[in-house]
Amino acid sequence: MSNDILIVDDESDIRTVLCGILEDEGYSTREAATSEQTLKEINGRLPSLVILDIWLRESELDGVEILKWLKEKHPSVPVIMISGHGNIETAVNSIKAGAYDFIEKPFQADKLILLVQRALEAEGLRQENLELKKRIGVNDRLIGESQLISQLNAAINKVAPGNSRILITGPPGSGKEVVSRAIHAKSGRINRPFIVLNCANMNPDRLEIELFGINHTTDSSTFGSKVGVFERAHTGTLFLDEISDMPLETQGKIVRVLQEQKFIRVGGDKEVHVNVRVISSTNKNLQEEIAEGRFREDLFYRLSVVPMQVPALNQRREDIPILTSFFLHEIAKASGMPIKCFSDEAMALLQAYNWPGNVRQLKNLVDWILIMYPDSTMATVTAEMLPPELKAATPVHVKLAKNMDVLAMPLRKAREHFEREYLFAQVNRFGGNISQTASFIGMERSALHRKLKTLGVYQEERPVKLVENSK
Repeated sequence: MSNDILIVDDESDIRTVLCGILEDEGYSTREAATSEQTLKEINGRLPSLVILDIWLRESELDGVEILKWLKEKHPSVPVIMISGHGNIETAVNSIKAGAYDFIEKPFQADKLILLVQRALEAEGLRQENLELKKRIGVNDRLIGESQLISQLNAAINKVAPGNSRILITGPPGSGKEVVSRAIHAKSGRINRPFIVLNCANMNPDRLEIELFGINHTTDSSTFGSKVGVFERAHTGTLFLDEISDMPLETQGKIVRVLQEQKFIRVGGDKEVHVNVRVISSTNKNLQEEIAEGRFREDLFYRLSVVPMQVPALNQRREDIPILTSFFLHEIAKASGMPIKCFSDEAMALLQAYNWPGNVRQLKNLVDWILIMYPDSTMATVTAEMLPPELKAATPVHVKLAKNMDVLAMPLRKAREHFEREYLFAQVNRFGGNISQTASFIGMERSALHRKLKTLGVYQEERPVKLVENSK
């Protein structure tokens, strides 16, 4: 969608000329002759840029007063002032009040076009910088080399260039927002806004205002006070996180917005048209939510044009070393701490752990390690340095159990016990993948199968289970 420029001038001939010049360059234009019309246009939908005459006849507010109001209410909208002869001092003062620049009447078309381009580019860069600052510590690419992540990355590359709505499912902490950011980063909207709204953290009474904005009365002190996320995401991407927590009444209004790309602000009476790509996420089974009457079926089918599933971390254990290294480097670089590495024993524990909090929990653990062991002389993270709850919950017992009378065992029995525990830990470490386990421990795959059967370690799909040997 082209940039939308509002032209404010009390002379119709000037407005007509400006509209013609700008429309020839591919811009969309709107007109206003008075301050009343200007405020109405701005509150109907925010323009990308305003060209504003300093003097407005038969108008309650002059151009400078409109500028001050606009910069107070909507500081991100760039303004170019138009000034006639003898108004240069006023024009300079308007720049101090927040205008991007001014152009003197009569103006040259080439100069006007260049000024408009620069103003829009400057605002685009400013918004991009703000977005980058917000995303410090936020990753927009999936880390890992497992088959599941490779398939997910391939799906992202396929759907990103289009405008289809996408529903991302997966357990909490698995990286659903990372997937949505990756889609946005690889789309044609990369230089446009990426807005996130977490529906689970939002008060239901405030949710519609956050989504659609609100119009107050025409009193000048509160006129058009809030813009919602749909409007802020115009020409960009809106990520609705945990969509299943949205109230049913609000769900019905979202259906219409998705279908028509327009809405009415809370308390308003004028339709606002937007161009927004919606990506949503949930950690719940929406089909079950529909059956229980907690989620609208028509909204589900509108959101789930392209469904995507993010795997849990325990489904891609082979990515844990890569993720751990990535987090170690990123957190250490951001905090100025020395970079560490995990010992083989510690990494085996990480890979065998079930990770109920998924990737977010792993990142938090790395952060905890760097905080608890900041000493630069301790370059290696050992198994003893891991949190007690992780070691206690990890199904790895390669050491003989303390409550067993090892000395009373014959050598064959002790060896079998050790091998059973060791192989159980290694097979579990590689998520039940026998080929990867055999490669790591240096055995032929068929030999490992025979050994597992002999020792009573068997697979029931995944995860691996340990059964007592009946011998």
